[in-house]
Amino acid sequence: MATIAAVIASTHHPFYYRASTSTGADRPPFADEWVAKITSFRETLTRANPDVLVLVGSDHFHQLWLDNMPQFLVGKAPFYDANWYNEEREFGLPKMFFTGQEDLSAHILRDGLDAGFDLAFSNELRIDHSVTCPMITLRPEADLPIVPIYTNIFAPPLPQPKRYVQLGQMIRDVVESWPADLRVAIIGTGHLSLELGGPRQFGPHGPDPEFDRKAVEWIASGDIEKALGEVSLDSLWEPGNATHGFLDFMLMMGVAGAGRPADYVDTLDLFHTMEAYFTWYPKEASK
Repeated sequence: MATIAAVIASTHHPFYYRASTSTGADRPPFADEWVAKITSFRETLTRANPDVLVLVGSDHFHQLWLDNMPQFLVGKAPFYDANWYNEEREFGLPKMFFTGQEDLSAHILRDGLDAGFDLAFSNELRIDHSVTCPMITLRPEADLPIVPIYTNIFAPPLPQPKRYVQLGQMIRDVVESWPADLRVAIIGTGHLSLELGGPRQFGPHGPDPEFDRKAVEWIASGDIEKALGEVSLDSLWEPGNATHGFLDFMLMMGVAGAGRPADYVDTLDLFHTMEAYFTWYPKEASK
Protein backbone atom coordinates (compact mmCIF):
# COMPACT_ATOMS: atom_id res chain seq x y z
CA MET A 1 0.00 0.00 0.00
CA ALA A 2 1.04 3.61 -0.52
CA THR A 3 2.59 5.60 2.31
CA ILE A 4 1.70 9.21 3.05
CA ALA A 5 5.17 10.70 3.47
CA ALA A 6 4.08 14.25 4.33
CA VAL A 7 1.03 16.47 4.58
CA ILE A 8 1.77 20.10 3.72
CA ALA A 9 -0.38 23.23 3.76
CA SER A 10 0.60 26.74 2.74
CA THR A 11 -0.53 29.95 1.18
CA HIS A 12 0.20 30.42 -2.55
CA HIS A 13 1.39 33.96 -3.11
CA PRO A 14 1.75 34.50 -6.89
CA PHE A 15 4.51 37.12 -6.53
CA TYR A 16 7.02 34.85 -4.78
CA TYR A 17 8.66 33.77 -8.04
CA ARG A 18 9.20 37.35 -9.21
CA ALA A 19 10.34 38.55 -5.78
CA SER A 20 12.79 35.68 -5.36
CA THR A 21 14.34 36.01 -8.82
CA SER A 22 14.55 39.81 -9.03
CA THR A 23 17.92 41.50 -8.59
CA GLY A 24 19.26 44.98 -7.91
CA ALA A 25 16.76 47.79 -7.56
CA ASP A 26 13.94 45.49 -8.67
CA ARG A 27 14.38 43.18 -5.68
CA PRO A 28 11.87 44.00 -2.93
CA PRO A 29 13.26 44.60 0.59
CA PHE A 30 11.44 41.57 2.02
CA ALA A 31 12.69 39.14 -0.63
CA ASP A 32 15.69 37.77 1.27
CA GLU A 33 13.66 36.92 4.37
CA TRP A 34 10.95 35.36 2.20
CA VAL A 35 13.47 33.22 0.32
CA ALA A 36 15.05 32.06 3.59
CA LYS A 37 11.66 30.98 4.94
CA ILE A 38 10.75 29.18 1.72
CA THR A 39 14.13 27.43 1.66
CA SER A 40 13.49 26.03 5.14
CA PHE A 41 9.93 25.10 4.22
CA ARG A 42 11.10 23.32 1.05
CA GLU A 43 13.34 21.07 3.10
CA THR A 44 10.27 19.66 4.89
CA LEU A 45 9.14 18.15 1.58
CA THR A 46 12.62 17.12 0.46
CA ARG A 47 13.25 15.12 3.63
CA ALA A 48 9.96 13.24 3.11
CA ASN A 49 11.39 11.78 -0.12
CA PRO A 50 8.07 11.56 -1.99
CA ASP A 51 7.45 9.72 -5.25
CA VAL A 52 4.09 11.34 -6.07
CA LEU A 53 2.40 14.64 -5.19
CA VAL A 54 -1.32 15.17 -4.65
CA LEU A 55 -1.92 18.91 -5.02
CA VAL A 56 -5.08 20.58 -3.71
CA GLY A 57 -5.90 24.04 -5.01
CA SER A 58 -8.65 26.17 -6.52
CA ASP A 59 -9.00 27.40 -10.07
CA HIS A 60 -9.07 31.22 -10.14
CA PHE A 61 -11.77 31.35 -12.85
CA HIS A 62 -9.22 30.38 -15.48
CA GLN A 63 -10.72 27.12 -16.68
CA LEU A 64 -13.82 26.79 -14.51
CA TRP A 65 -16.52 29.45 -14.81
CA LEU A 66 -20.17 29.89 -13.90
CA ASP A 67 -21.26 27.79 -16.87
CA ASN A 68 -19.47 24.78 -15.36
CA MET A 69 -18.42 24.98 -11.70
CA PRO A 70 -17.83 21.61 -10.00
CA GLN A 71 -17.46 21.68 -6.24
CA PHE A 72 -14.63 19.12 -6.20
CA LEU A 73 -12.71 18.04 -9.28
CA VAL A 74 -9.88 15.53 -9.79
CA GLY A 75 -7.50 15.84 -12.71
CA LYS A 76 -6.90 12.53 -14.49
CA ALA A 77 -4.79 13.64 -17.43
CA PRO A 78 -1.42 12.19 -18.52
CA PHE A 79 0.10 15.67 -18.41
CA TYR A 80 -0.80 19.23 -17.35
CA ASP A 81 0.15 22.58 -18.85
CA ALA A 82 0.49 25.67 -16.65
CA ASN A 83 0.33 28.68 -16.11
CA TRP A 84 -2.24 30.94 -17.78
CA TYR A 85 -1.29 34.01 -19.84
CA ASN A 86 -2.54 36.56 -17.32
CA GLU A 87 -0.43 34.86 -14.61
CA GLU A 88 2.64 35.13 -16.82
CA ARG A 89 1.86 38.79 -17.56
CA GLU A 90 0.82 39.98 -14.10
CA PHE A 91 2.91 37.80 -11.79
CA GLY A 92 5.85 36.87 -14.01
CA LEU A 93 5.13 33.16 -13.56
CA PRO A 94 6.86 30.81 -16.00
CA LYS A 95 5.20 28.30 -18.26
CA MET A 96 5.30 24.88 -16.58
CA PHE A 97 4.58 21.29 -17.49
CA PHE A 98 3.72 18.36 -15.21
CA THR A 99 3.31 14.64 -15.67
CA GLY A 100 0.11 13.17 -14.26
CA GLN A 101 -0.15 10.04 -12.08
CA GLU A 102 -3.16 8.58 -13.83
CA ASP A 103 -3.40 5.42 -11.72
CA LEU A 104 -3.71 7.40 -8.49
CA SER A 105 -6.20 9.80 -10.11
CA ALA A 106 -8.37 6.84 -11.11
CA HIS A 107 -8.07 5.33 -7.63
CA ILE A 108 -9.10 8.58 -5.91
CA LEU A 109 -12.07 8.96 -8.25
CA ARG A 110 -13.33 5.39 -7.90
CA ASP A 111 -12.90 5.13 -4.14
CA GLY A 112 -14.02 8.73 -3.60
CA LEU A 113 -17.27 8.07 -5.42
CA ASP A 114 -17.78 4.91 -3.40
CA ALA A 115 -17.16 6.91 -0.20
CA GLY A 116 -20.03 9.27 -1.03
CA PHE A 117 -18.28 12.15 -2.83
CA ASP A 118 -19.69 12.92 -6.27
CA LEU A 119 -16.35 13.99 -7.69
CA ALA A 120 -16.01 15.61 -11.08
CA PHE A 121 -13.00 14.90 -13.26
CA SER A 122 -11.14 16.32 -16.23
CA ASN A 123 -8.90 14.64 -18.78
CA GLU A 124 -7.81 18.02 -20.17
CA LEU A 125 -7.20 20.12 -17.08
CA ARG A 126 -4.85 23.08 -17.30
CA ILE A 127 -3.64 24.29 -13.91
CA ASP A 128 -2.98 27.70 -12.41
CA HIS A 129 -0.98 29.30 -9.62
CA SER A 130 -2.85 27.63 -6.76
CA VAL A 131 -0.98 24.48 -7.81
CA THR A 132 2.09 25.89 -9.53
CA CYS A 133 3.08 28.29 -6.74
CA PRO A 134 3.51 25.50 -4.17
CA MET A 135 5.48 23.59 -6.79
CA ILE A 136 7.74 26.61 -7.29
CA THR A 137 8.28 26.96 -3.55
CA LEU A 138 8.44 23.28 -2.58
CA ARG A 139 9.59 21.36 -5.65
CA PRO A 140 10.89 23.79 -8.29
CA GLU A 141 12.31 20.91 -10.33
CA ALA A 142 8.69 19.85 -11.04
CA ASP A 143 10.07 16.35 -11.55
CA LEU A 144 7.43 14.29 -9.74
CA PRO A 145 4.09 13.05 -11.14
CA ILE A 146 1.05 14.83 -9.74
CA VAL A 147 -2.66 14.47 -9.09
CA PRO A 148 -4.35 17.91 -8.99
CA ILE A 149 -7.57 18.27 -7.01
CA TYR A 150 -9.55 21.49 -7.40
CA THR A 151 -12.11 22.80 -4.93
CA ASN A 152 -14.67 25.55 -5.36
CA ILE A 153 -13.91 28.40 -2.96
CA PHE A 154 -15.14 31.24 -5.20
CA ALA A 155 -18.60 30.68 -6.65
CA PRO A 156 -21.57 30.31 -4.26
CA PRO A 157 -23.25 28.11 -3.32
CA LEU A 158 -20.21 26.55 -1.65
CA PRO A 159 -20.15 23.33 0.37
CA GLN A 160 -20.20 23.81 4.13
CA PRO A 161 -16.80 23.97 5.90
CA LYS A 162 -17.27 20.50 7.41
CA ARG A 163 -17.48 19.06 3.89
CA TYR A 164 -13.96 20.28 3.11
CA VAL A 165 -12.74 18.60 6.29
CA GLN A 166 -14.53 15.40 5.30
CA LEU A 167 -13.00 15.55 1.83
CA GLY A 168 -9.55 15.85 3.38
CA GLN A 169 -10.20 12.83 5.55
CA MET A 170 -11.40 10.88 2.52
CA ILE A 171 -8.35 11.84 0.44
CA ARG A 172 -6.05 10.56 3.17
CA ASP A 173 -7.95 7.27 3.53
CA VAL A 174 -8.06 6.68 -0.22
CA VAL A 175 -4.38 7.50 -0.77
CA GLU A 176 -3.42 5.12 2.04
CA SER A 177 -5.47 2.36 0.36
CA TRP A 178 -3.78 2.81 -3.04
CA PRO A 179 -2.09 -0.53 -3.86
CA ALA A 180 1.25 0.94 -4.90
CA ASP A 181 4.50 0.83 -2.97
CA LEU A 182 5.08 4.57 -3.36
CA ARG A 183 5.46 7.55 -1.06
CA VAL A 184 2.82 10.24 -1.54
CA ALA A 185 2.96 13.82 -0.28
CA ILE A 186 -0.39 15.62 -0.07
CA ILE A 187 -0.01 19.39 -0.50
CA GLY A 188 -2.81 21.95 -0.27
CA THR A 189 -2.84 25.71 -0.49
CA GLY A 190 -5.33 28.31 0.66
CA HIS A 191 -5.57 31.74 2.25
CA LEU A 192 -5.74 33.29 5.67
CA SER A 193 -7.53 36.67 5.78
CA LEU A 194 -7.42 38.16 2.30
CA GLU A 195 -8.99 41.13 0.56
CA LEU A 196 -8.94 41.46 -3.23
CA GLY A 197 -10.04 44.71 -4.81
CA GLY A 198 -11.52 45.99 -1.56
CA PRO A 199 -10.54 48.81 0.82
CA ARG A 200 -8.37 46.52 2.99
CA GLN A 201 -6.29 45.02 0.18
CA PHE A 202 -3.10 47.02 0.72
CA GLY A 203 -2.85 47.77 4.42
CA PRO A 204 0.12 47.49 6.79
CA HIS A 205 -0.76 43.81 7.35
CA GLY A 206 -3.43 41.29 6.40
CA PRO A 207 -7.00 42.61 6.59
CA ASP A 208 -7.76 40.75 9.85
CA PRO A 209 -4.70 39.96 12.03
CA GLU A 210 -6.89 38.48 14.77
CA PHE A 211 -8.43 35.97 12.38
CA ASP A 212 -4.94 35.13 11.12
CA ARG A 213 -3.70 34.53 14.66
CA LYS A 214 -6.58 32.20 15.46
CA ALA A 215 -6.35 30.42 12.11
CA VAL A 216 -2.65 29.69 12.50
CA GLU A 217 -3.33 28.36 16.00
CA TRP A 218 -6.16 26.10 14.78
CA ILE A 219 -4.03 24.67 11.98
CA ALA A 220 -0.85 24.30 14.04
CA SER A 221 -2.68 22.47 16.83
CA GLY A 222 -5.01 20.46 14.61
CA ASP A 223 -8.04 21.88 16.39
CA ILE A 224 -10.65 21.06 13.77
CA GLU A 225 -13.55 21.35 16.22
CA LYS A 226 -12.54 24.88 17.22
CA ALA A 227 -12.22 25.91 13.60
CA LEU A 228 -15.59 24.41 12.69
CA GLY A 229 -17.14 26.09 15.72
CA GLU A 230 -16.04 29.56 14.61
CA VAL A 231 -15.96 29.34 10.81
CA SER A 232 -19.04 29.46 8.61
CA LEU A 233 -19.65 30.44 5.01
CA ASP A 234 -21.12 33.72 6.25
CA SER A 235 -18.41 34.48 8.81
CA LEU A 236 -15.59 34.07 6.27
CA TRP A 237 -16.67 37.31 4.55
CA GLU A 238 -15.70 39.30 7.65
CA PRO A 239 -11.89 38.81 7.61
CA GLY A 240 -11.75 39.80 3.92
CA ASN A 241 -13.67 39.22 0.72
CA ALA A 242 -11.37 36.37 -0.43
CA THR A 243 -10.97 34.57 2.89
CA HIS A 244 -13.02 31.59 1.71
CA GLY A 245 -9.67 30.22 0.59
CA PHE A 246 -9.33 29.18 4.23
CA LEU A 247 -11.66 26.30 3.38
CA ASP A 248 -8.74 24.59 1.65
CA PHE A 249 -6.72 24.94 4.86
CA MET A 250 -9.58 23.21 6.66
CA LEU A 251 -9.44 20.46 4.04
CA MET A 252 -5.75 19.97 4.82
CA MET A 253 -6.52 19.82 8.54
CA GLY A 254 -8.80 16.93 7.62
CA VAL A 255 -5.94 15.23 5.78
CA ALA A 256 -3.59 15.71 8.73
CA GLY A 257 -6.13 14.46 11.26
CA ALA A 258 -8.04 15.94 14.17
CA GLY A 259 -5.84 16.86 17.12
CA ARG A 260 -2.65 16.26 15.14
CA PRO A 261 -0.29 19.20 15.73
CA ALA A 262 1.90 20.29 12.85
CA ASP A 263 5.55 19.25 12.95
CA TYR A 264 6.61 22.49 11.23
CA VAL A 265 4.99 25.92 11.47
CA ASP A 266 6.18 29.24 10.08
CA THR A 267 4.60 32.54 9.05
CA LEU A 268 5.60 35.75 7.29
CA ASP A 269 3.68 39.03 7.44
CA LEU A 270 3.87 40.52 3.95
CA PHE A 271 2.10 43.80 4.86
CA HIS A 272 -1.10 42.93 2.91
CA THR A 273 -1.35 39.24 3.72
CA MET A 274 -0.05 36.71 6.22
CA GLU A 275 1.87 33.88 4.59
CA ALA A 276 1.75 30.59 6.50
CA TYR A 277 3.51 27.24 6.14
CA PHE A 278 2.70 23.91 7.84
CA THR A 279 4.03 20.36 7.54
CA TRP A 280 2.92 17.13 9.21
CA TYR A 281 4.76 13.82 9.09
CA PRO A 282 2.28 10.97 9.62
CA LYS A 283 3.53 8.63 12.32
CA GLU A 284 3.21 5.58 10.10
CA ALA A 285 5.44 7.06 7.39
CA SER A 286 8.91 5.58 7.56
CA LYS A 287 11.80 6.30 5.26
